[in-house]
Amino acid sequence: MRRILITLGDPAGIGPEIIASAMESRDYPADCVFEVLGDPAAGTPGKPDARSARAALDALATSANRLREGTADAVVTGPVCKDSLQAIGFPFPGQTEFFANALGVSDFGMLLTGPTLTVGLATIHEPLSAVPSLLTEKAIRRIALLTLDFLRRRGSATPRIAVAGLNPHAGEHGAFGDEEIRIIAPAIANLGRDHPGVFSGPAVPDAIFREAALGRFDAVIAMYHDQGLIPLKLLDFDNAVNVTLGLPKPRTSPDHGTAFGIAGTGQANPSSMISAIRLACELCG
Repeated sequence: MRRILITLGDPAGIGPEIIASAMESRDYPADCVFEVLGDPAAGTPGKPDARSARAALDALATSANRLREGTADAVVTGPVCKDSLQAIGFPFPGQTEFFANALGVSDFGMLLTGPTLTVGLATIHEPLSAVPSLLTEKAIRRIALLTLDFLRRRGSATPRIAVAGLNPHAGEHGAFGDEEIRIIAPAIANLGRDHPGVFSGPAVPDAIFREAALGRFDAVIAMYHDQGLIPLKLLDFDNAVNVTLGLPKPRTSPDHGTAFGIAGTGQANPSSMISAIRLACELCG
């Protein structure tokens, strides 16, 4: 049997209710068992505080320990409040970086996938002003290869991956910025030598996601967080899944936040959580 851990996230948010709804689904592999970590009574719906943040952090720490010990095969994490976690000493920008650190992984990445789009991020939780200085051939190659591995694990024998440009019109031959010329195009050329026919670009950012949504690409490598997540959330919000690539065991999560404003009202949609659980089961198969 494969054991899938599910953390409640911040119990003042919608995590407890979407997980309860997701657990009512019967559409999971028969050889998977689920274990929910966290105390739903440690928070008041819609009123996050230090106690609810501590409960979320304790569940995360327990899940990471269980993955390290080998007593679990994957983890699905409920939504947390980064501000609340950081207020109690959480030193990471998000759960992606937490799990990479906890499992001793330096070659990792964030990918979001839904029915319409799959997007890998060259930079993750960074200020927009810092992106040009953080964008390197190495960073693009890392997420590109991790995304390629993800697609192949899901059965794509000949993936087609577009690499977006950073600037409007992909720089317009240097008129609107030269990152495409200096960094992105050389990275794609390097990737192409090892994986001919897989990667293309630099693609015009305001058009490439439409091309991918029409099925002409299996994934897009975005240069920064919102470049990739805005189109993905527009098209796949209810069913998108966040995946941490590069870990020794899968970690997925729903692609939405704590939604404190509707916590406890019964309005929360569990679809993204259900999708995250299904993908965790698939990836640890």
